[in-house]
Amino acid sequence: MMRRRPLPRSLYAETARPAVATPPLDGGRRVDVCVIGGGFTGLSAALHLAQQGVEVAVLEAHEPGWGASGRNGGQVNPGLKHDPDQVEADFGADLGRRMVALSGDAPNVVFRLIERHQIECDALQSGTLRAAFAARDAASVRASAEQWMRRDAPVALLESDAARAATGTDRYACAMLDRRGGQVNPLGYARGLAQAAMQAGAAVHGATPALDVRRNGLWHVRTPTGTVLADKLVLATNGYTGDVWPGLRRSVVPVFSAIVASEPLPRVPMQSVLYELGRVTVYYRFDRANRLLMGGRSVQRDIADPAELRYLISYAERLWPEVRGARWTHGWSGQLAITPDHYPHVHEPHESVLVCLGYNGRGVAMSTAMGPQLARRVIGGSSAAIDMPITTMKQIPFHALWRSAVKARVVYGQVRDWLGL
Repeated sequence: MMRRRPLPRSLYAETARPAVATPPLDGGRRVDVCVIGGGFTGLSAALHLAQQGVEVAVLEAHEPGWGASGRNGGQVNPGLKHDPDQVEADFGADLGRRMVALSGDAPNVVFRLIERHQIECDALQSGTLRAAFAARDAASVRASAEQWMRRDAPVALLESDAARAATGTDRYACAMLDRRGGQVNPLGYARGLAQAAMQAGAAVHGATPALDVRRNGLWHVRTPTGTVLADKLVLATNGYTGDVWPGLRRSVVPVFSAIVASEPLPRVPMQSVLYELGRVTVYYRFDRANRLLMGGRSVQRDIADPAELRYLISYAERLWPEVRGARWTHGWSGQLAITPDHYPHVHEPHESVLVCLGYNGRGVAMSTAMGPQLARRVIGGSSAAIDMPITTMKQIPFHALWRSAVKARVVYGQVRDWLGL
């Protein structure tokens, strides 16, 4: 029998609501839809399918939220990596507008689910700040704010003095405040989604990796302890994608991101979550217990010691000198999935198979919002339009070299940001 790997030590693992029981698959099971992956995408899809009477089983290799869904920065951020004008230019007026609307409303999907299902996850919809310190990036922030305001989004542009008042630091030339954003304890949120999906009728099996899939009339999904027979499949494995579907792992680049968390601090200089626009992303927030969670790109391996993240601690001290001397209690990391075009990817490699992955650092909100989209397509088939493009799966050339390339890119970006270039 497969032994589930314990959650990595993190602040979330110690403070999140208890996990719901998700026993391994035992023997055979016949369902309408088999979802592979128990992160936000898979759980949201399962919840929205089950609510519409679809019999669905989720297969998770460890436990719900074990991957990036339970290790990320906890930021519920609106939008896609690209600005609205670029999205509409890339995908046309109709689909582009729908993509912008979907991604802009994605945080509201999260917070509505939390309220509807009474998920205990320290949720707070206090806004997202997109901030810049370099002139090049400040121009991009101003352009983003203008584009969202033109679409009547609840955003405001904060120039230097206002940015200082909002963040407690004089680091930033400007920032865009998007009031749709906010924060959660992501592991608690994942566990709550799993519970909501199960209460709606979905089966969620932990410690049940999908070993392979084959089609013989139905889809046969083999696991260490049984087989699921299903009419349709949803693949939702993101940064921990393996080889269960040919070529899928090589269509994204898994990148480690790391977080260091402090002890509760006596003063909280800001209420909104923040991510910087720079060559190497840094993001942070203060949680409801006044702990500072500071995140950024990291070495391409698992981290378990806050001492390994001294560069993030030093940056926090640069932002707020009063943080010096604080005790840093936790440090951890996890893998997210980056796509070459920086858009989430939805693939349909077979008429009864949907794939969704690659949120490029916007995973909490967008992966949740994709749940009802995937459910619509699964139920309605090819005639059911969704608000994201369905594209052909493409493998990344020289994918085996990704670790070296990511390391070099991070170092290059850090140097240029330090120099203000």
